[in-house]
Amino acid sequence: MERSEVTAWRPPRTCDDYWSEFRHCKSLWNCFHHYYAYGTSPSCQQWKVDYNSCRDWEKHRSTEAKEALQRSERSRVAEQRKFIPVWELRRDPPTDWHLPLNQDKPQDS
Repeated sequence: MERSEVTAWRPPRTCDDYWSEFRHCKSLWNCFHHYYAYGTSPSCQQWKVDYNSCRDWEKHRSTEAKEALQRSERSRVAEQRKFIPVWELRRDPPTDWHLPLNQDKPQDS
């Protein structure tokens, strides 16, 4: 019974996914894009740590590796959730959506 509880948990991604993310992060194109967008080089070490933890989990079923993967994925999800949308989505169309556009008026800039 105890053995089935241990093997029932799986990492949220396959180990190959962690390795692919690490390779993508280290790619020249991604480094250039990240430097252009943010002004710094990307930090790719977490992907490598996650890959090693995943391999450790697959080989030894280490509880430390399991907890490290869970912490990493939780922090990754929390990081994604902290960004708010740029635009507020509207529920209904504008009241004058069916009227023709005023192309004669100069637009504010």
